Parts: sequence; C-alpha cells; structure tokens
Amino acid sequence: MAAAAASMHPLNDHSAPRPGVRTRATPAPTTSPSLSVVIVNYCQWQNTAWLTHQLRQSALARSGGAEVVIVDNHSPNHPLRKKLRRLEGVSLRRFGRNRGFARAVNEGCRLSRGDWFLLLNPDTSVPPGFLDEVEALTHRLDSWIGVVGLGVRDADGAVQPSCGPTPTLGRIILGLLRPRAERRCRALQVEERVEVPWATGCALLIRRKCLEEIGGFDPAFFLYYEDVDFCRRAAQRGWRILHEPRVRVKHHTPLHGRKVPAALLLMTRHALLTYARKHWSGWRARLLGGIVATESLVRQAVAWKRGRAEEVAIHQEIRQLAREVLAGEKRGVRSRIRAAAESLQTASAAQDGATW
Repeated sequence: MAAAAASMHPLNDHSAPRPGVRTRATPAPTTSPSLSVVIVNYCQWQNTAWLTHQLRQSALARSGGAEVVIVDNHSPNHPLRKKLRRLEGVSLRRFGRNRGFARAVNEGCRLSRGDWFLLLNPDTSVPPGFLDEVEALTHRLDSWIGVVGLGVRDADGAVQPSCGPTPTLGRIILGLLRPRAERRCRALQVEERVEVPWATGCALLIRRKCLEEIGGFDPAFFLYYEDVDFCRRAAQRGWRILHEPRVRVKHHTPLHGRKVPAALLLMTRHALLTYARKHWSGWRARLLGGIVATESLVRQAVAWKRGRAEEVAIHQEIRQLAREVLAGEKRGVRSRIRAAAESLQTASAAQDGATW
C-alpha cells in the first residue's frame, strides 16, 4: 500500500518537471536561507512530501532563500523518505525513537540556518507563493516581535481556532463546558495583526534570536501545550506574540475535528498537567490532578460497560500518570508516554494523504 500511494504522489509525477530537478526557469541557489521551515513528521510521509513540494514552488525556495528541515520521530520506513532526502534545499533527520514534538522542533531549529523558523504540521497545505508572503512579513515586523501565529483555516476555508488565552484553572474547568474546538483555542475573526498570549505550533513563525534566548521548546512536553509554554516564556522575556490572519495555511486534520483515541487522551492530559505543575501554584496543580483522575475514572467505567478493555487499561494509566507528573517522577512518565506514542502509529498513519 505504501509503495502504491507513493507512486501516485506529486513527487513521482514524470509528466512535468519534477520538483527535485532544475529547469532553465529555476535559477541555482546563490544565497544562504533567511527562512527555515521545520516540519516534524510522524507516520505522515505523504503529507510531509506534498507540503514540501508546495513550499519548494515559491521563488524564495528556488533562489535558496528558504530551506526545509524535516525531523522524523521514528516513523516506519516509506519510499518517499529517500526521495525527500535527494531534493535540493531539503534536509531530513531521523530519530532512533520517538522523542516527542518539542525535542524534534529543537533539533530541526539546531540544524537550520535561517534568521526565522517556520514550524508547519505535516497535515497543513499552503498556497502558491506562500514562503514569499512569509518572507515579506518578516521584513515588516518590529524587532521586539518574537513569535507570529499565522492564519489557520479549515479545509473549507473557515477560520480555525489557533490562538488562546493564558490557561488558568478556572478557564480549564469552564472549558469542559465548551465545544472541543474552543476549549484551548479561539477562532479570531480579525483582518489585521493582533497581539495574543499564545498561538498554536501548527503554523508558527519564530525569530531565531527569540528561540535561542529562551532556550527552545521545553522537552518535558511530549505533545501539546509546548507552544503555550514557549509563548509564555517568550512573553516573560519581553518578546511579543502576534496573530497574523492574512498569511494563511490550511490545517486538514486538527485534533478537535477527529476522534481522540484513549492513548492520545493520555498525552493531552500529560501535557496539561506538565504545564500546570510548571506554571501554577501547588494547590491548583493538585486540584487539576484530582479533576483529571476523576474524569479518567468516569471514562474508565463507561469503557468497562462497553467492553473496551484497551480503554479501561489506558484510563488506569492516566490516573497513575497524573500522580507521577505531580510528584515529578520522570522515569515512569517517560515510559507511559512512549508506550502511548507507539500505540498511536496506526491512528497517525490513517491521516496520511489527507492534504492532497
């Protein structure tokens, strides 16, 4: 199946000049990149390859002013991997095991050369000339702006929630009464740049100086909330975070738009508790831990009634994880997170090919 899907991919279209082959209309790169696109891949080789193909159509990429750095979190092998490695202006780093999104971003930025980093999820797609728009945006930004969240749209063009208020215990509790799409993020209906507390990491532009000054993303976060934490730390150092709705990407498979496997729920709860322990006072974090444990107990009872043994086991893991996170027991937490990540390979691979 993988080979068949790869053969249908645009990187294998021989009816037109291939993206990896120069034509007379494509000048040889003559400059060092000013913009580095970092893509973290996990079981999304088709989406990653198609996004890379789109990015390389811009004049900035063809002139060498932009590079694409892919960091793979130990996905199963795929025929497109070797094709991506051979593309000019593209580099690919593979981890020997899944190290999580934050560590992968840090590695991608370490390998990059640009003055700006652009984080893009593999399940995003971009319009023609997108990188040229991004470069023009960087020239219009004041020096105190460290982070810019781009406009994120659904596949049908509707505004997708991509920014949010600073998480507090009260907001987390009230969020349980909101639709899933609005619990953490908000869909900003604005036409001009506005300052925000944080913006999602699926389409995030970061100034190199800002990232280096605050030490990159916190690797304590495996998946989710690392963007909230990063923006909070940047703001504490005097950097400003903006939302720019006019430079847009489409995000095809956001978390709130699909069924959440129990193993992924474990990851989201780990991220939330890690944030709470890091940024809130002790009693607030402990109270949140109690809420997470209670929610898990209720979900476990429902799963037991429905005969879903795997979900029953995961919810037991979530309660143990909550205790370990709040107690600072890192070894047990890492073990549970890695096991959950491995179990999500099939769910992640099911989203591959959604962007083309």
